[in-house]
Amino acid sequence: MTTAHVTCPLCEATCGLEVTIDEKSLVTRVQGDREDVFSQGYICPKGASLGALHHDPDRLTAPLVKRDGEFVEVTWDEAFAEIDRRLRPIIDEHGKNAVAVYSGNPTVHNAALVLYGRVFFKALSTRNFYTATTVDQMPKHFSSGYLFGDPQTIPVADLDRTGHLLILGANPLVSNGSLMTAADIRGRLRGIQERGGKIVVLDPRRTRTAQLADEHHAIRPGTDALFLFALVNVLFAENRVRPGEHVDGVDEVRALAEPFTPEAVAPATGIDAAEIRRIALDLADAERAAVYGRMGTTTQSFGTIASWLVDVVNTLTGNLDREGGVMFPLPALWRPRRSSPFTSGRWTSRVRGYPEVLGELPVATLADEIETPGEGQVRALVTISGNPALSTPNSARLTEALRQLDFMVSLDVYLNETTRHADVILPGPSPLERPHYDVALYGLAVRNVANWTPPTLGTDLPQEWVTLLRLAGIAAGQGPDVDVAAFDTMVAGETARRTGVDLSLAEGRTGPARMIDLMLRGGPYGLSLADLEAAPHGIDLGALKPRLPDVLATASGKVELAPDAITKDVPRLRAELDKAPDGGLLLIGRRHLSSNNSWMHNLTPLVRGGNRCTVQVHPDDAARLGLTDGGLAAVTSRAGKLEAPVEVTADVRPGVVSMPHGWGHDLDGTRTKVAAAHAGVNSNLVADETLLDVPSGNAVLNGIPVEVAPA
Repeated sequence: MTTAHVTCPLCEATCGLEVTIDEKSLVTRVQGDREDVFSQGYICPKGASLGALHHDPDRLTAPLVKRDGEFVEVTWDEAFAEIDRRLRPIIDEHGKNAVAVYSGNPTVHNAALVLYGRVFFKALSTRNFYTATTVDQMPKHFSSGYLFGDPQTIPVADLDRTGHLLILGANPLVSNGSLMTAADIRGRLRGIQERGGKIVVLDPRRTRTAQLADEHHAIRPGTDALFLFALVNVLFAENRVRPGEHVDGVDEVRALAEPFTPEAVAPATGIDAAEIRRIALDLADAERAAVYGRMGTTTQSFGTIASWLVDVVNTLTGNLDREGGVMFPLPALWRPRRSSPFTSGRWTSRVRGYPEVLGELPVATLADEIETPGEGQVRALVTISGNPALSTPNSARLTEALRQLDFMVSLDVYLNETTRHADVILPGPSPLERPHYDVALYGLAVRNVANWTPPTLGTDLPQEWVTLLRLAGIAAGQGPDVDVAAFDTMVAGETARRTGVDLSLAEGRTGPARMIDLMLRGGPYGLSLADLEAAPHGIDLGALKPRLPDVLATASGKVELAPDAITKDVPRLRAELDKAPDGGLLLIGRRHLSSNNSWMHNLTPLVRGGNRCTVQVHPDDAARLGLTDGGLAAVTSRAGKLEAPVEVTADVRPGVVSMPHGWGHDLDGTRTKVAAAHAGVNSNLVADETLLDVPSGNAVLNGIPVEVAPA
């Protein structure tokens, strides 16, 4: 038996795991690493399933090429030759914009994909770039970009020192934290209460987090921006504004907030004006407080304004960049400083004219770009660890669009609902067969830490960085047999140049190991990869510290609290005050601790128990609509229709129905036996691809108007 210490790559918590492997290379046990500097032994069901993922018989272990409509295993050289034979003519005839890329959520949990994906993307240079970000968190990047000058500069709640936490549209006890890397979130939230602090949750559902909280307010879906603006209004009216130094735009925010009194927003939000005023004053008067908003705030019609107002409230209450408030992590890796402030809209989508943000377009318009003839039409698609056929709005339409492509390549370990449409599938190693470092997530951590995981087991599969460099060679016109070693050294040399580190210091290393070593050496702590290799439980780099104004990249060098790119959308929100709720039903999503979007549903340990894909309905609505617990309901929207079992529960507020995301594994042509046996229902069949947050282009997945009736 051998024991390996591994950082879990299956969600944002980055927990340390202790993995036991027998002499036959079988994973016999996975448990929490009690010595891990961040998680200290905490483990959730996802981490415990790492062995099941590694041994999953449905996981692909050889490239597949579709021939005469059927997938056959081929060699790697054959697979790349097929890609070169079919992709290059499309690029040569129609240009690089004729090739689209979709990068899914698992990408951010994979160091090779984070570091080398950008090499492939740059070689391809297409404007048709899409990621899971626009069905998730783009409003937060957009608002942070204009507030702080960099869309990756996102303040996180200092959970370990705060005394008052206001949570909107987030369920961290189930998500394990999101845009807030926090191992053992339950322990950290309980720590707030044990210190005599308070947790307040606003959510249309009484989630697990709401059950733990001291207060839960069942806000109407899609109205978080109205509620937050009312908090701002109260802060000014009651003279509780103390923004501190390095802040511009306070007076502009005061003027914008004037119409949004608690009395004005109460009918829309469903929260009494007196309660709104009390919540605002409790927050303002707390010694240390933080506001945290997540999926419920970003995947709505006013996602950008809601995301912006979260930081506006934190700033006005004096809790920005303050211990116990919200703070900016200082990760160990070197990170380039922007040469100019963030901007968006450098180009627009061809069909619907949506602006670019962070170099990508809204995935809600991908089907338009495939279906619509003309110059720039998308004719080929590369997906990287993504399942947009399940995880994007009006997924039935996108599925049909995928059938129209001339060519499709997928980097994925499963033959799933999306990759079944591919012409070539390129698998990668399991998490235990590749090195790991959380390149992106440590930049969102509630405590500064660093941890490196070397490969635990060997594999005959090429590492994904090798695959991406070969794809980059094809995209750049160098063919499928590019010199990977030379290409990798060139990439590493550019990283060394930018970090100011001598490339020879990482001699003997290749791939992500060399890149991480260089970035650590160029980082703020002067670490090297050897330091992390000597610390298998990680290195604790300390609590978060104030970083203003150095962290700012705005033109003014200050927090720009009222940027025009955001505030010009306020009149659209102001118009909502004149609309009375129409009494219709609104669909929201929900999470489960054993799930992360559409992946990991093929693991038996994670799909045990009852049917999760129910339509949760309040008892009053069930009685009014003739729905019965356990009976079948038809849910209909502009985009489509689905049927699912009813779950009558008072955990959802009246007028709201709730379904989980990422299911619907009952489609032909897949090879995921466990997922197919627990297929569930795809809620994105009724998600409307025409509903977007205007500034960021993020899809609206919460607050979708639907009709529900007995099926």
